[in-house]
Amino acid sequence: MLGLVLAAPPSTGRADDDIVATARDARMHRVVDGLLARMTLEEKAGQLSILGADHGDLETLVREGRVGGTNGVLPGRDVAAYTHHMQRLAMQSRLKIPLWFMGDVSHGFRTIFPIPLALASSWDTDLVRRVHRAAAREATAAGVDWTFSPMVDIGRDPRWGRVAEGAGEDPYLGSAMAVAQLEGFQGGDLAAADTMMATAKHFVGYGAAEAGRDYNATYLSAGELDDVYLPPFRALVQAGIAAIMPSLSTLNDVPATADAALLQGVLRRQWGFRGLVVSDFDAVAQLQQHGLAATPADAARLALQAGVDIDLHSGTYLDQLPALVRSGRVDQSLVDAAVRHVLEAKYRLGLFDDPFRYGDARLARRLPLSAPQRALAREAARESMVLLKNAHDTLPLARRGRIAVIGPLADDRADMLGQMAAEGQPQDVVPILDGIRQAAGGSVAVSFARGVDVSSDDASGIPAAVASARVADVVVLVLGEDIHLIGEGHSRSSLDLPGRQQALAEAVIATGKPVVAVLVNGRPLSIAWLDAHAAAILEAWVPGDEAGHAVADLLFGDASPSGRLPMSFPRTVGQVPIYYAHRETGRPYDDSSPLARHYSTHYVDVANTPLYPFGYGLTYTTFAIDRVRVEGSPLASGGVLHVSARVRNTGMRPGTDVVQLYVHDRVASVSPPVRLLKGFQRISLAAGAQTEVRFTLRPGDFAFRRGDGSWGAEPGDFDVYVGGDARATASAPFTLVGP
Repeated sequence: MLGLVLAAPPSTGRADDDIVATARDARMHRVVDGLLARMTLEEKAGQLSILGADHGDLETLVREGRVGGTNGVLPGRDVAAYTHHMQRLAMQSRLKIPLWFMGDVSHGFRTIFPIPLALASSWDTDLVRRVHRAAAREATAAGVDWTFSPMVDIGRDPRWGRVAEGAGEDPYLGSAMAVAQLEGFQGGDLAAADTMMATAKHFVGYGAAEAGRDYNATYLSAGELDDVYLPPFRALVQAGIAAIMPSLSTLNDVPATADAALLQGVLRRQWGFRGLVVSDFDAVAQLQQHGLAATPADAARLALQAGVDIDLHSGTYLDQLPALVRSGRVDQSLVDAAVRHVLEAKYRLGLFDDPFRYGDARLARRLPLSAPQRALAREAARESMVLLKNAHDTLPLARRGRIAVIGPLADDRADMLGQMAAEGQPQDVVPILDGIRQAAGGSVAVSFARGVDVSSDDASGIPAAVASARVADVVVLVLGEDIHLIGEGHSRSSLDLPGRQQALAEAVIATGKPVVAVLVNGRPLSIAWLDAHAAAILEAWVPGDEAGHAVADLLFGDASPSGRLPMSFPRTVGQVPIYYAHRETGRPYDDSSPLARHYSTHYVDVANTPLYPFGYGLTYTTFAIDRVRVEGSPLASGGVLHVSARVRNTGMRPGTDVVQLYVHDRVASVSPPVRLLKGFQRISLAAGAQTEVRFTLRPGDFAFRRGDGSWGAEPGDFDVYVGGDARATASAPFTLVGP
């Protein structure tokens, strides 16, 4: 048992709503019961199977009612026409059970927004909700009604390429971003024609893959699972997520696809999850590669018995389940329970009332890349970018003189989309170079030199780039990673700038001209040299369609940077994994003497601290946070603790700060983290203005897996910190009492 507690779902408080819901559920059960009584084993196995467009007999299987759903997100294809065609085929089947159409709509459908790691850098749940609402509207207009998002794996190892798809290293921020994504996708009514089913993935621990290598094994203690990796999933179950996808990898030697203790014990029984469990791509068949199943029949049996309702892509359920039931190796009740989950989900989507409700040809033509969608994409990209350095107020740039734009990603389009960009197209992207030219105005001369490619060893273009820099007043150097270095299957053993980009940076900075580095990347990079030598650094992540406009908005001061890091930036890959919520050692770092330092935790060649900490980010003004006060201490069971602090804009420009609240438990039954994020607020203030921020905490906010294995808070003394990143120093003590 992992010691987790699931809160009861909130009541609407309206008796008439409850009556309507009860009647709707009763009708659903009649429909599902009637279908289950008429279905053959082959039809049931089909409903538990999602097959891809690459399956040679897909259309035949659809007509025969032997497949439950198929891809909807198919780049290079008219998705609306495809989904409509396939649904028409499904309506020719014996029972006319509708198909559903799914895919990865992770940061946009046709209009592409910043990658999820970038969106988490906004620390703006309302923005994230609006982005995913916009993506859902585009996708559902094309007939797609189920997304395999959000990915809520906690990522503390930037070598892992899929940190780009998540919200970073912290379970509190990760949970907030996960719920915002869910609310955007699923809205308030799954049966609405512009909402879609969401899927929480990958359950659980995938982000802690050994060595940061994708698909590798994961080993986690029960405490780490409870306190770090499970909270975003638990938050989504409480918020009503429609589906859960188990991890492709093993957790403590058991493949998640066959982990009954996880899928049945924790997810179903402990948390009360009633939705769908869908395997990852080919994960059922891959139980053979894991060495857990000797045959495809064994793989199907193990996955179904563990609690996997749907086999994604492999066809193993379709091929094996009927014979397994007839031979008595699998109880038919397990098949029927899984089919019930599928049919109920389709009912809640409204597909039985109208199988074609998720296609709107008019909207599919009008909505994508419309002015409101592009405006939202620009806002999201702008809010997601993080100003890491700005020496001598290099930024914002003046609209005069000569600007040299240099670097392999400056005029790039495709790499601004990132991996899993659904139906995004490079021709729709505003490159960074174009954005700068458009924003600069007629009084600024903008030149361009590529210098080097992203990953090539060819340095022949560096002299031309240096020549361009020498005649400029300022250089904008656009560096980073391309789509072949980030995302699934793209783990890296190095976090340095790839190819000859470091050499390009050194040569350009050697000219003595002020250099503004703009980073396009899907993970924290090791940029200590750049931090020491560039005048300014803007972390742009992978910004989507409006890349150029958003970067230019910030470079020229038409907007002020407001993003904050959701992951710590290491000084070097040798510090990885590095994250703010580490536990103290019996010999914490001590530099009071050479002897004390020698026998304390440290590196001999680099500082312990990250280059940039979690929560860090600059603006074009400065903020001060002080006067931290606590009301309600000692905090007892059922009580409320109020924390307040004063926030002042001490600079000369308006700006936005992300005020962060951290808590430290001084003594506990297990060694506590040095601090934990427990709240955040975005605050916008005019120059010289001030305000008070208030946070509310309850005893349950301090719960963790205790030394005896139980889940809950422990009485004792705590410190609360309020500030602009994980190093916050303004603090106040409080006490938690009672059970």
